Amino acid sequence: MENKIALEEHFAIEGMNYKNDTMDAPTFADVRRLVLETGSERIESMDKAGIELSILSFYSPGIQAETDPDLAVQHAKRANDFLAENVIAHHPDRYAGFAAVPLQNPEAAADELERCVKQLGFLGALFNGYSNSQNENTAEYADEKRCDVFWDKVAELDVPVYLHPRDPLPNQQRIYEGRPELLSAAWAFGVETSTHALRLITSGLFDRHPGVNIILGHLGETLPFGIWRVEHIIKRRGMCEYLQKSISSYLADNFFITTSGNFRTQALLNTMLEVSSDRILFSTDYPYESAEEAATWFDSCPISEPDRVRIGRENAAKLFGLKIAA
Repeated sequence: MENKIALEEHFAIEGMNYKNDTMDAPTFADVRRLVLETGSERIESMDKAGIELSILSFYSPGIQAETDPDLAVQHAKRANDFLAENVIAHHPDRYAGFAAVPLQNPEAAADELERCVKQLGFLGALFNGYSNSQNENTAEYADEKRCDVFWDKVAELDVPVYLHPRDPLPNQQRIYEGRPELLSAAWAFGVETSTHALRLITSGLFDRHPGVNIILGHLGETLPFGIWRVEHIIKRRGMCEYLQKSISSYLADNFFITTSGNFRTQALLNTMLEVSSDRILFSTDYPYESAEEAATWFDSCPISEPDRVRIGRENAAKLFGLKIAA
């Protein structure tokens, strides 16, 4: 399939705290080179994968790892200006952007999102899980009351927000001790991010703002598979009765789910059954994953052609208000 739109595609800036926690040295060196490169090599990879447009976002953990709120605000502005001026401006027909938002200061995050949407033309925001505060073992999650001002602005601007993974707090990784292979994208990312998403649901965010849309990668961080049991147990215990809808309804109504980094046909079919093909978006997770591998799988997986076009292009165009050719 040609003319796909991809939206979990990452970039970094030299000197802005890019570090390797989990990769072997050769793999890290290659990924580091690719995440810093936004010119001909990346566009060639997009062309081979049939990707017309990539919506770029600052790498993980990015701004969320900054323990100084003032520096987080400064770094977010620098990252967003770099993306607008040094990347999108040079290839406006191939790249768009998600704003990096400094949720260490929710008021500043709201202001930065508004600036990015209204002045820089960005299509929404992406934040990398919890935001550090004070030190690397202190977390602030996006469902907490202090973040209401940010979600108010998201609702006002009517743009989606991508909830991207990061590893659990260092002092909460006991279960991974001696098993580092389970950290990061292999397992820990999904557990951390799906729990964060459930916090957003059970906080009542989507009752206050029913039009807010959250994007989850990796075919939903296992939530499409596990949502029935989550809902079943919570309901049986008489908890979350203050919510206006069932938990699975929020997943189906307020979340979009991408194929990034999870090229598994069985998982895609399960996700389609749970939330429908109207809420699924093609993505690759470049450069942590191969865009060509993602596209080869997606272009040949056994789904209907209308669903393939819907997931590969049309849903994203509708969500972001993009004008695309038929």
